[in-house]
Amino acid sequence: MTVVPDDDLMTLICDICGDSLRATACVLPDAEVVWTLVSEHGWSGSPFATGPHRCPHCSLLPTSQGATVSCSDHGPGGILGIDHLDDVTVVAATGDIDLEAGDTLRSALRHAAEMGGHVVVDLSRVHLIDSTGLGLLVRAHQDARGRGATLSLAAPSRFIRTVLHTMRLDGTFPIFDSRADALAHLSQDESVSGTRV
Repeated sequence: MTVVPDDDLMTLICDICGDSLRATACVLPDAEVVWTLVSEHGWSGSPFATGPHRCPHCSLLPTSQGATVSCSDHGPGGILGIDHLDDVTVVAATGDIDLEAGDTLRSALRHAAEMGGHVVVDLSRVHLIDSTGLGLLVRAHQDARGRGATLSLAAPSRFIRTVLHTMRLDGTFPIFDSRADALAHLSQDESVSGTRV
């Protein structure tokens, strides 16, 4: 299934029942991002033009074998783990980082700050992030910078990268394709400078 764009209008088609919705969508830098259309009208599913998408009625149906899995099936956001590696603390997040998961992420970032050193937030298992999650990351970044450390983001999805770009935050954080890349970069900077970056 693909959302059909037409100037400033988009048509969203339910993968379960075929019902469609045609509405104005907020134009984002990536034309394939349809999250605003999906969320404003109570649909569930992929934040991108390629499905799956489910209308509000079908979103309430239980997911059976062979049925489309929606973003609501990602589960609540949380923390998979916190690893301390030399002068770096890695916070591995999962699910949707939103208002419900805010306290969990806030606690993990506070713990990472208390450990001192750099912080890497592993987003490889995070599906969505809202303004609450972005605000927590920005505050943690400022805290890290204030103590002479760096907060980096590792493996954000294409959707999260688009959100960061849309909110003009992609230049705020060092962003790496993987956790290993982030750790290698911080290790290299540490060995070159002998101090925190």
